[in-house]
Amino acid sequence: MVSQAAMEMEFGTRSDTGRVRENNEDSFRLAPELNLFVLCDGMGGQASGEVASRLAAETIVAHCREAEANPALPLAGERIDGASEAASRLASAVRLANRAVHRAAQQNEAQTGMGATVVAALFTDERVIVAHVGDSRAYRLRNGELEQLTQDHSFIAEQVRHGLMTAEEASQSKLQNVLLRALGIEADVEVEISEELLMEGDSVLLCSDGLTHELSDEQIAAALCDADEAQEAASRLVELANHAGGGDNITVIVLRHAPKFAGAMAKIGRWFKGS
Repeated sequence: MVSQAAMEMEFGTRSDTGRVRENNEDSFRLAPELNLFVLCDGMGGQASGEVASRLAAETIVAHCREAEANPALPLAGERIDGASEAASRLASAVRLANRAVHRAAQQNEAQTGMGATVVAALFTDERVIVAHVGDSRAYRLRNGELEQLTQDHSFIAEQVRHGLMTAEEASQSKLQNVLLRALGIEADVEVEISEELLMEGDSVLLCSDGLTHELSDEQIAAALCDADEAQEAASRLVELANHAGGGDNITVIVLRHAPKFAGAMAKIGRWFKGS
């Protein structure tokens, strides 16, 4: 893995079971020394979803850490044409996570059919690389404007993209949880990768669908704008989603690209510098 350029980031996280589910099938892992953040939403019911999401998140971080120590580590799958080396490495990590979840499901009858969504962000060279599979999302907030950086791999999202359903109809559909792509369902998976420029003051949000099923983009943007700190924003988003119904597990990771003048000393308990 290519050593990442030092970046000043502030991050806040929160994961909540919600008001309806009995257990939390979401998982997240932070590797601030790599500028890497991973969020997974498990599926399969009972303990299986928890197993799938945890295994996926841990596999992604472990592969990236191993590649940081050994840049010659082979990629899982092909290098992505036109993408940076770091983007290809992140895609490799997600493919390995898919294999790990699929293998675990095959080996344990009680976990047959389990899977997970994933959204991962890797910050490097004033850019954010986003990898995702499923309907967990990444957003970027810039100057008060919220932009979705990922496209859901779901039946409903596909209908909206093809003009067969309106956004309002989609929000009311009972088919919102029907995914077209997820980790662990097949031996191989197509990973979607994007690389976006990052400006000082930008915020990046990673979230499970428990947030986006309850809150509109306008509500999410307002919560991000109103909070002085990333942790405050993360907590506020989860509180709002629970207040709106809390129909699913809710997990958020809020990341802020800090202005240079802020400096690490001002927020020493919450800042990190990637190596």
